Amino acid sequence: MTTRILVVDDESTIRTLIEYNLTQEGFTVDTAEDGDEALAKAEHAEYDLILLDLMLPGKDGLAVTKTLRQEKNATPIIMLTAKDSETDKIVGLELGADDYVTKPFSVKELLARIHAVLRRVEVPDQNVAAEGHIVHFGPLTVDIDGLQASLNGAPLTLTPKEFDVLAYLVQRPNRVISREHILDAVWGVDYPTETRTVDMQISHLREKIEPNPKDPQYLQTIRGFGYKLTLPTSEVSE
Repeated sequence: MTTRILVVDDESTIRTLIEYNLTQEGFTVDTAEDGDEALAKAEHAEYDLILLDLMLPGKDGLAVTKTLRQEKNATPIIMLTAKDSETDKIVGLELGADDYVTKPFSVKELLARIHAVLRRVEVPDQNVAAEGHIVHFGPLTVDIDGLQASLNGAPLTLTPKEFDVLAYLVQRPNRVISREHILDAVWGVDYPTETRTVDMQISHLREKIEPNPKDPQYLQTIRGFGYKLTLPTSEVSE
């Protein structure tokens, strides 16, 4: 099945450049020139990835990302940001973007980031027997190979980064894992970001798996060290 990508940018030259190179890579490409058009297309069609410019007329990239995530749309989002917008990059990741590329960017870098994100969300071939790497941890079930997770039997809608963080932690239960280790394992040692990004993804996960995200029972913060995925004492004793 052809991979379908939505490219959102108000500069026609950039849209044309990206569309041409993605098409050459074998992707099917749709485009939008503002936030409202992007939302309309994303809400009425299924995409494998969205390339989303931060600065857009009308609804900007942050507003589009926030709306999509509020609507439980977990399509991977790579934000295109200006070089001096470090705060906006952090906010974008906090709202649920999976990655960002700074303008001006090389086509080679952009394609590398796209392929990296798509590899993380690639659905295994249904005709190939999976190894069945499924982890059960209390109310959580994480299918590592199938890239799916559920809580008390109900499917969780996770972004690729949220799933990656959860999969990493659920395979290391009851261990204190530093932010740096999570960053290296999930984003890669050479990834140009910071440990606050980990905190944001943990916060998103708590919203989805904790009965009370403000008083987390499963994803615990170990102050000064990092995080630990554990079971509440009541569940351990049952």
